[in-house]
Amino acid sequence: MPAESAAKTRQKTLSAERNVDPSAGTFVADIGRLVRVGRAKRGMTRRQLAHGSGASERYLAQIESGHGNPSIIMLKSIAEALDVPLLELLPRSSAGTSALAPLLDLLGRMPLSELPAITEIIERRAAADLAPDRARRIALVGLRGAGKSTLGARLAAHLRCPFIELNRMIEQDYGASIPDLIEMAGLATFRRYERSCLERVIAEHDAAVIATAGGIVSDAETYALLLRRTHTVWIKARPDEHMGRVMKQGDFRPMAKNREAMADLIAILDARRADYARAQADLDTSGDTVEESLRKLVRIVNRYEGV
Repeated sequence: MPAESAAKTRQKTLSAERNVDPSAGTFVADIGRLVRVGRAKRGMTRRQLAHGSGASERYLAQIESGHGNPSIIMLKSIAEALDVPLLELLPRSSAGTSALAPLLDLLGRMPLSELPAITEIIERRAAADLAPDRARRIALVGLRGAGKSTLGARLAAHLRCPFIELNRMIEQDYGASIPDLIEMAGLATFRRYERSCLERVIAEHDAAVIATAGGIVSDAETYALLLRRTHTVWIKARPDEHMGRVMKQGDFRPMAKNREAMADLIAILDARRADYARAQADLDTSGDTVEESLRKLVRIVNRYEGV
């Protein structure tokens, strides 16, 4: 009897699997990709996410590879550990119900050769509308080791305006280092302090050079505020240069004790690349001296209206 019962159970399972929508596998894989990208964007190791969400590292690896099927409760815990809305970990429908659908449809019918010109028109319009709100505030975004602090201080001296590092402001307000703040109060608290400090800088300074933390792009609202109220420049470099500069600074967060540090750094950069690229301009400091990079940065800044 038990053998017969087990056989019936297997038969029901196989029947159910045959009736599963084939798109379910794609949906689960997309969830895994969103979890993986969300973790990389925030510079979190899988161990840190496991600790924050209550999931095992092994289970998280299965989810991220598309072979795990997390419950909605588990996905909620992962979202809370990443400090993102649950919806951000759910694949979005590609149905043409979005307000952008008509525009995307038109762009899809345009010759590829026309797209750069259309992009330039939109960017000029957006820049013109936002210029008064940005005043003479310059914000530098990018990974650690790109040169934000070094170039930011020199650019501020050139422009004769204050140089402000958001992380230093947060440490002064909280009375502890950033690693200690995150360890004791969590990433969400750090992001709230970051947003509050940015709002204060904008309210108090029409002219300033602002160096941001590399992960500021992981908070959609804070990054949108930065893009809207400052002229932004993405300071970047080759991954090996990022790594070398960070090691010289003696700062290896968030990759301490991680044997795959370079792979993690590349994953973080890949996850954030599209967000960094939303900056008004970018500056690659690879292979350049500080003086050469500063000259290029000044030329970029001189193009901004009112700066």
